[in-house]
Amino acid sequence: MSTELVLQVLANAIDVQQPIENLILHTDLGSQYTSEAFEKALKEAKIQQSFSRKGCPYDNTCIDSFPAILKKEEVYQTTYMDFETARLALFSYIESWIESWYNRRRIHGAINYLTPQQLEDWCRKEAA
Repeated sequence: MSTELVLQVLANAIDVQQPIENLILHTDLGSQYTSEAFEKALKEAKIQQSFSRKGCPYDNTCIDSFPAILKKEEVYQTTYMDFETARLALFSYIESWIESWYNRRRIHGAINYLTPQQLEDWCRKEAA
């Protein structure tokens, strides 16, 4: 993974999500995330960076294991006809994985019995 790639992903995420100020982005200590270019891009977007602790694999275990899960459960089990078919299948798999792990539709008592999606929508409306 290169700095250029994570800069492209960051730019795409900013474009799609239109984050408000005070956003925190948590990453590991990979060279692409500690690069001057990435730091500069975050500063320009007014995003605060948070890092995993050095040598602590437990900070990101769920997401760190995701690429292996994706390959075992989807990629190695499927023959894709073309790039677009693969892109859509991977998108669908990722969305369902996020939903099962995070569950954006389940109400949470800690956020006033709203779903995480309802809270995000409300916050975006208030910030506008």
